[in-house]
Amino acid sequence: MGNVSQQQPYPWPVASATGVGSWPGEDPDEAMRTVLGELPDLPHLPELPERGAGADMVGRTAGLLVDLPVEVRPTGWRVADTPGRDLVRAGGFLSYDLDALTDHAHTYEGPLKIQVAGPWTMAASMELRNGQRMVSDLGACRDLAQSHLEGVLAHLADVRTRAPGARLIVQVDEPSLPAVLVGSLPTASGYGLLPAVDRVRVEAALHDLFSALTEADAVPAAHCCAPSVPVDLLRRSGARAIGLDAHLIDRAHDEMLGTAAEDGVGFMFGVVPSVEGPEMSDPARNVDPVRELWNRLGLGPDLLSHAVVTTPACGLAGASPRHARAALKAVRDGARVLRDEPRG
Repeated sequence: MGNVSQQQPYPWPVASATGVGSWPGEDPDEAMRTVLGELPDLPHLPELPERGAGADMVGRTAGLLVDLPVEVRPTGWRVADTPGRDLVRAGGFLSYDLDALTDHAHTYEGPLKIQVAGPWTMAASMELRNGQRMVSDLGACRDLAQSHLEGVLAHLADVRTRAPGARLIVQVDEPSLPAVLVGSLPTASGYGLLPAVDRVRVEAALHDLFSALTEADAVPAAHCCAPSVPVDLLRRSGARAIGLDAHLIDRAHDEMLGTAAEDGVGFMFGVVPSVEGPEMSDPARNVDPVRELWNRLGLGPDLLSHAVVTTPACGLAGASPRHARAALKAVRDGARVLRDEPRG
């Protein structure tokens, strides 16, 4: 791989750490205060899905959709005729979160990350009126992508009024993207699989979203903690940062990641478990997969702590509060290791 300039304008300070998005508990005030205290260089707007439907990743983003009402059904979120109480509840949860942001970050100056579910994960997760996934209907996918784009931009403008000194990074969560691309999503009956969506169509929708975010002076980022992340597609679509689980990276990803790094794309690498389990008290061991990757790519060690942000492997909603705090300390310690001992 060729050399990449250390002066690349990454949207975060050197040796930054952040969270993926979700957080345990139901108190947005406490969550926002904790995140700002534990992640001072790159805080994020916490998501609290334990509060129930409407605070979950899909419901939270469904509440942003423009002229596309949805409701909760036993099988999940489904397109509805008119807005109802489920959307009111989702909007209320988000409003509480933004009020907490206003209270604790109205004077904050620096990068701030917010998260939304991406258009393909929404299409894979939401249902048409007939109960089939939206992704099965390409016309519905087009309508969803447009509604989603308008809603995300409105959300971005709202966040800016709450934290006017923040430089916004918009993380588009696409955990279902690999399944959409390979056609592994089950049909409504569960007996078949939906066909894969053409990669050109997938890329076009993401490109429209990322371009609009860039024009709105935000940094478009993409996150996918599933295996087989389509790094090339996300880079071509315009993502300027890509988040993935460092422990799921293998040599098959090397060329794609190297090309992205040479193009100035930053990375948010998950280096510690998002739930209780494996020991994470050794910061150097936690970031070894990242250092090994960097060595394989032949990229300059001085670039590592500029280009890479350390994160938990995925959201922390399923963790205990004790583990969640320990995970944030572990990613902060890991970021310092990447700065001070990049070669391992």
